Amino acid sequence: MGLRYGTGAEVLAGLDFRLAPGSFYFLTGPSGAGKTSLLKLLYLAQRPTRGRLRLFGEDLSEAPRSALPEFRRRIGVVFQDFRLVRHLSAFDNVALPLRIAGQSDREIEGPVREMLAWVGLADRASARPPTLSGGEQQRVAIARAVIARPELLVADEPTGNVDAAMADRLIHLFEALNRLGTTVVVATHDLSLIARVPGARLMRLENGQLADPTGELRHPPTNLAAEAGR
Repeated sequence: MGLRYGTGAEVLAGLDFRLAPGSFYFLTGPSGAGKTSLLKLLYLAQRPTRGRLRLFGEDLSEAPRSALPEFRRRIGVVFQDFRLVRHLSAFDNVALPLRIAGQSDREIEGPVREMLAWVGLADRASARPPTLSGGEQQRVAIARAVIARPELLVADEPTGNVDAAMADRLIHLFEALNRLGTTVVVATHDLSLIARVPGARLMRLENGQLADPTGELRHPPTNLAAEAGR
């Protein structure tokens, strides 16, 4: 599988890999190696210009655009630039995936409040993104990505704007989600994060090519809130 933008050289070339369901991966590599481009393939913002891409058992390389939103709803994404809806409160940003899934305000209230408390923003629920710091926006973006327990979570430098204590807390949240069965892919420059997740697999990109992932599979239990609260 390969990816190029326009008529330029391929930014990703010769990719041939499979993500084991329910596994936790760290994606590393130098700046410019293609990490963000690989993540874009995984959350269907780009499709390969060469080769095939299968997600959730379906070949999506040439699927009609109208079919992609259904698959994207099964993916949680933490973007480097957050991509929060500026005119919505932190609460409503986090609630978006649940509302799109058709849940009522009554069903949404408790889980969203609990998630905001977990990421340290219980007192900022009514704040809009322009009034939040970069680290606070990052935490809202992470809460939004995990609130609906996606089948695949893709995170691009998710701890880059928070302190070490909050980074630990967020990684624990990703671990809890992973134990519930979500496949997690975290792109990071912070190699110290890898040691915090026993059994995580490591994928390394260099010059648009991917090294073989290593590590052990993880085993899913049952309750995200309980697991994250350990």
